Amino acid sequence: MKILVIEDEVKTAKFLKKGLSEAGYVIDEAADGLEGLHLAQEIDFDLLILDVMLPVLDGWQVLARLREAERKTLVLMLTARDAVHERVRGFELGADDYLVKPFAFSELLARVRSLLRRSTPRPQETLRMADLEIDLLRHRATRAGQRLDLTSKEFLLLTLLARRAGEVLSRTLIAESVWDMNFDSDTNVVDVNVRRLRSKMDDPFPLKLIHTVRGAGYVFEAES
Repeated sequence: MKILVIEDEVKTAKFLKKGLSEAGYVIDEAADGLEGLHLAQEIDFDLLILDVMLPVLDGWQVLARLREAERKTLVLMLTARDAVHERVRGFELGADDYLVKPFAFSELLARVRSLLRRSTPRPQETLRMADLEIDLLRHRATRAGQRLDLTSKEFLLLTLLARRAGEVLSRTLIAESVWDMNFDSDTNVVDVNVRRLRSKMDDPFPLKLIHTVRGAGYVFEAES
């Protein structure tokens, strides 16, 4: 699912992007209200996380213009103001939820998940291929009933491969999706981590699921 974070505080924006990306969401960012409004009108996001105090256009203006344009995208407002009339104003303009700064990331993530559950069909909770099972909600993976001891990045890598099973994924795409970085041909981070994942997920089992496509990348499929 795609989330747009409209936040001008660099530290907060990075904090949100990192945490939500690790939770499995695709994150875009905007640092002012006008840029955020433009992105929200041009791209179908599942949720906007919208700060109230923004340069150029404030959060109230962004929200009002979106609703005037009949954009029904879910909006979670962020603000440092805890006054009741501020919250009421947000709901009257069409906000779906409201969170006061400072907040615990666990609470924000719970609110994000709650909003998305209410508005969309229940997301896929489990990915399966052969004897591999990936529990997306609990961030757990098993093969033949055995729990795989994966790091957070290894789990993200495995999930990416499994979601796009049968597709050849380039090292560039993998680096951008898992590490949020541009792939440098002098960097072997992708190959190293694929090798580590294979040592845990493939090597102990007769059926191999991760395959190298020479000169192209990797493909995830059940080939004996």
